[in-house]
Amino acid sequence: MTHPNGIQRVPDAFRVLDAYSCIGGATAGYQRIPGVHVTGVDIQAQPDYCGDAFHQGDAIEFIRAHGQEYDFIHASPPCQGEGAPTKGTNARRNAAIGRTYPRLIVPTRVALEATGRPYVMENVAGSEVRKDLRLCGEMFGLDVIMHRYFELGGWSAPQPTHRRHRGYVRGWRHGVYRDGPYVAAYGAGGGKATVREIRDAKGIDWSTDHLRLREALPPAYTEWIARAWLATLAPTLEVAA
Repeated sequence: MTHPNGIQRVPDAFRVLDAYSCIGGATAGYQRIPGVHVTGVDIQAQPDYCGDAFHQGDAIEFIRAHGQEYDFIHASPPCQGEGAPTKGTNARRNAAIGRTYPRLIVPTRVALEATGRPYVMENVAGSEVRKDLRLCGEMFGLDVIMHRYFELGGWSAPQPTHRRHRGYVRGWRHGVYRDGPYVAAYGAGGGKATVREIRDAKGIDWSTDHLRLREALPPAYTEWIARAWLATLAPTLEVAA
């Protein structure tokens, strides 16, 4: 099939599942490939979700029941229980107040592998995802750093060059304000990024929910992943830029 710009596009049958989709930061990146249809699934209602279809429910159960119906699966299990601060610095404090977080990477991987479909699972440093890829906002000229790691199941891709950061993340640190080209797209207060700053930095223009904007992947990350996956699937396929 041909895209209006004359470049061949992927068939409309290409279906992607975005598990733990939130508002669809990952979804939007896959949608940048003409012809790709994306379904999101999330335990919470997501009125700002930007994909083609949405199912509210347990992501692991949905993968088990329907994952084989998709050509590619993206999964971003919640990172609150996975990162180094939660398991290290903050572990004692969380235990003292009875705060617990689900550890979903391993059961998600089991569900993904059972589908037999190619997948990518994303999470933060210190998590249990395999570190097959590391992506950073600077690789895409974004004004947010947001290092994220990606486990690739059933396919592989070369690690892109990690460009040198241009300076500091803007905001207050230990009573000192530092200026810099990147916004602090996490937390609130202390010079953390505003809704407008996060939207501009990540390239997300369809939501004004501060919490979900902070959690969302920049679409540029998953556009890169989609193109890398399609290159392994059909090396001669031209995908619209």
